[in-house]
Amino acid sequence: MLHLGTRLTLFSLGSGEPENTKGQSLKPSQTPQDFPKYVRKLTGLKSEHVFCNLRVPNQHQTANDDINIVLLTGRGVFCLDLKSWRGAVSAHQRGWHVQLRQEGGDLPNTCVEQVDDPVQAITTKTVNLCHHLKRSGVCVRQSLFIPRVVFLSPDCDLDQELRKRKELVSYDQLDPFLASFRESYGGWLSDALTPSWISGRQSYRQLEAVRGLLGRAGTWDLLQLRGGEQLRGDYQGCPYVALDRQETGTLEFSGAKTLSPDSLWALLGHAPRVTVRMYKRGARGWLGKTQSASATIPSDTLVLFRRSGEDTEIKIPAGTIHSIILSI
Repeated sequence: MLHLGTRLTLFSLGSGEPENTKGQSLKPSQTPQDFPKYVRKLTGLKSEHVFCNLRVPNQHQTANDDINIVLLTGRGVFCLDLKSWRGAVSAHQRGWHVQLRQEGGDLPNTCVEQVDDPVQAITTKTVNLCHHLKRSGVCVRQSLFIPRVVFLSPDCDLDQELRKRKELVSYDQLDPFLASFRESYGGWLSDALTPSWISGRQSYRQLEAVRGLLGRAGTWDLLQLRGGEQLRGDYQGCPYVALDRQETGTLEFSGAKTLSPDSLWALLGHAPRVTVRMYKRGARGWLGKTQSASATIPSDTLVLFRRSGEDTEIKIPAGTIHSIILSI
């Protein structure tokens, strides 16, 4: 049985890295989950040109990699990996080191965590995205696919050698980097009049083709627990609940109540029940979301969920789940 709070990975755009435990915020007062809004604000890009958590198949199409943010512009397809690291960061032959300072006791302690090279990781995923588009009939030069690693915390200190790398965007470079995507009316007019083979930029036809394909790319299901934790991955199923993913966008779990051992209902053998309400994908009525079906199940019914990056499923009691948002 899964022990909630100890084995569940908290959802974040930069999952798998040391988290900002002191709640440091982005400019201004942002969280990693709010970062896409911050991107749209500073870049001026339309929401349909900013894609989050895309699942991109590798070259052998045997697995999917996750790209945190993809920005579609005339200059190219920018693939961003977001990191919430805090501490001194340096590159070594066998990986990167993140040196964390831990307060407590009479003397502060320092621990060093070794992580994989994030530049190599996002470069591989960017190449995979380029090949995925080509396999789908959209041909864009590979040089227009641009990988970047973005550091979100002001407490992340890159060493001097890393600061020289163009693939890395430190916290103090974040605003200028995002602002560089803003285009003037003159630039827009120049793009409209200059053929792409001369300007070296993407044509409007290419932009629309890439946008359409990225819009159909898969994302992850998002499972939210009653305690507030969030998991991303693949919802595998739940006994007594049948649904069509093309029609259903959200599952909401409600009504879970714990019976005291000496209550009459418990003595009669009744277990707590949960109502699972299914809502149609994208459909909204006068009073909000449109419900398509519902089911009442025991609260200890185990929901199967596979977290992103893992090969095995975990089993989560239905009574501990608040909702599941299903990707297409």
